[in-house]
Amino acid sequence: MATDGELPKKYRAVVYDEPGKISTKVVELDMPEPGAGEVLINLTHSGVCHSDLGVMTNSWAGLPYPTQPGQVGGHEGVGKIVKMGAGTENSNVKVGDRCGIKWISSICDSCPACLAGHDGICFNGKVSGYYTPGTFQQYVCGPASYVTPIPESLASDAAAPMLCAGVTVYSALRKSGAQAGDWVVLLGAGGGLGHLACQIASRGMGMRVIGIDAGNKKDLATECGAEVFIDHTQGKAEEEVKKATGGLGAQAVLVLTAANGAYASAMGLLKFGGTLVCVGLPEGELKAIATAYPQFLVAKAQRIIGVAVGNRKEAIETLEFAERGLVKTHFTTCKMDELTKTFEEMDRGELKGRVVLDLTA
Repeated sequence: MATDGELPKKYRAVVYDEPGKISTKVVELDMPEPGAGEVLINLTHSGVCHSDLGVMTNSWAGLPYPTQPGQVGGHEGVGKIVKMGAGTENSNVKVGDRCGIKWISSICDSCPACLAGHDGICFNGKVSGYYTPGTFQQYVCGPASYVTPIPESLASDAAAPMLCAGVTVYSALRKSGAQAGDWVVLLGAGGGLGHLACQIASRGMGMRVIGIDAGNKKDLATECGAEVFIDHTQGKAEEEVKKATGGLGAQAVLVLTAANGAYASAMGLLKFGGTLVCVGLPEGELKAIATAYPQFLVAKAQRIIGVAVGNRKEAIETLEFAERGLVKTHFTTCKMDELTKTFEEMDRGELKGRVVLDLTA
């Protein structure tokens, strides 16, 4: 077990210095002490997610409170345990183990959602990077009972995006009701979530994938398993989906982009008995799904569901996909002082795949 003398007194972190704007700052923070039931993790990598952008800029109308200056963002952190808090002697993790911090960083394990296996929406859960210290820092504390073990053969930088993007799309595909051999449409197929969904759906679950995104994302989407790619800027997505599916439409449509326009087009891509899965969270004013008419939902026996993140079991299963080589994150790496630039590129829709923050550089 590490001792206080082996750990630095200060460490580096990236904070949102002007919430409401795209602005980050590298600062030094005091070393935290793990509380009862907690572990202290020396993080080496953190994924950078579109959700972080929404939290930083206060652009999600559904958030209960504005983000405060000095908030450490991030929720896809991977590192090694360096210290154990009191009461962790019988936990499944130990000093030296690699583990990950997810979007929901801790749960109560006793509310109705947790008891039903929906720990990803725990009534009392803490959100990493929003009123809880996130993973854009070199050290963070987490509950020994809820950190996610990282497979030994999986590199930390490749594992990080699996802790949110990967588990979210895996959970969404499972909940969609689509089976092996069914057509699924992925709106935002070349993005951070989308390129992982292409791989999990096609290679891990045997589904036939139609990827929809801007034309410059075609190569990534098809490389990741999209059997058909449609450039949404051409305005013929519904026509092309019907053509590929024998005129019926897809069994499931996953909206993996934060665009109200994607939601508006989604219902027209579904077959009878199909499911629209809402994942991406549009920013700004709250808007209903434009084409979700009750008359058509009833007539076609369709349904609409929402998926936030997966549960702890799905997180482990997602990492197993990656460990087996069925899913590989396409990512670029940035340094802590380059995070503002990364968010600016994300806001302009210029990123392909994922970005991973190297916390050691």
